[in-house]
Amino acid sequence: MRLGTRSAVALGICLAACFGAAALGALFTGPAVRTWYQEIRRPAFSPPDWVFGPVWTVLYTMMAVAAWLVWRKADAPGRAAALVLFGVQLALNAAWSPIFFGLRSFGGALADIVALWLAIVASLVAFWRISMPAGVLLAPYLAWVSFAAVLNVAIWRLNP
Repeated sequence: MRLGTRSAVALGICLAACFGAAALGALFTGPAVRTWYQEIRRPAFSPPDWVFGPVWTVLYTMMAVAAWLVWRKADAPGRAAALVLFGVQLALNAAWSPIFFGLRSFGGALADIVALWLAIVASLVAFWRISMPAGVLLAPYLAWVSFAAVLNVAIWRLNP
């Protein structure tokens, strides 16, 4: 498949938006993971810290491609609403790390991740209606955020 200039720019914008959210999270996550996060109690099922970076890199890439696939369907009904939903979930995604790692608010982060989960479901459904591959690309993200929500609850309970 050959990309036109406009399509390539759109893909670049989708990648920049997703990795911009990642960069914001990293500003708060990196310092915390090296300091106070090592001291909190975590459940036995908590993955090693090194797992998160590679997983999120793949997920942000898949999210960007999904948004780009939807963007390419210019005449699809619901396209604008689907992209707005995607923006909402991306903003909620970007907010989680500052809340959890920056504010050290496990309960606040849980409220954010519940809203994020709902926004991902809405985005996935909206994307699926426009482009089945785009919806499929969001499924692993939903699964990972589901796991992250369970992990968030466990950390909150272990660290009152």
